Amino acid sequence: MSDLFAIVPAAGSGSRFGGELPKQYMPLAGKPMIHHALAALCASADIGTVFVVLAPDDAHWNHYDWSVFGSRLQPLFCGGKTRAESVLNGLLVSEMEPDDWVLVHDAARPCLSRAQLARLVAELRDDGVGGILATPVADTLKRADAAGRVARTENREGLWQAQTPQMFRAGLLLQALQQAKCVTDEASALEALGLKPKLVESDSSNFKVTYAQDLQLAELLLQDRRRKT
Repeated sequence: MSDLFAIVPAAGSGSRFGGELPKQYMPLAGKPMIHHALAALCASADIGTVFVVLAPDDAHWNHYDWSVFGSRLQPLFCGGKTRAESVLNGLLVSEMEPDDWVLVHDAARPCLSRAQLARLVAELRDDGVGGILATPVADTLKRADAAGRVARTENREGLWQAQTPQMFRAGLLLQALQQAKCVTDEASALEALGLKPKLVESDSSNFKVTYAQDLQLAELLLQDRRRKT
């Protein structure tokens, strides 16, 4: 059976978030935000090594104690200017085998649950392409015009909101990213090869922290989980 690894691209500055500290290091429930994303991955018995792809000049990583994760966590200071470049560089440096599975997870999704992660792995282990966690779009979608007014209402039937982790064979993902570097997620790169990643249903708790107010919701969710364990 092939091995399973994880890559967390964390070389960005989080410019939309604001503040001097990169978003992945913003404090959340007593830890830097990225700590919670890494904890979810490292807690999985299915995943061997978790690679964190950092900017070459990252000045923050070594200010924190990551010893709780032991040798399963490996920082790689080879991040690029884009998410796709960082994941591609991580694949090249980590030297995974082509048939190995790799899960790419956002550093800014701190509320990934064990159940969500286990479902993704279970549904994709024997899949020919791989896939992603996602949720069906529930809200009504409006298309805006240049003046910021509603141009039309979009049909949401069949629309899903992509999440992470996104799980693919390392060799296939490497090929896809080398050919289609201007993509916003790994599934888009596979789609550019003509492949159709599988949608594994998740829920809204696995949201991406994008703005400062999202931190409050993430903290409440993490605190609630702690009380229930």
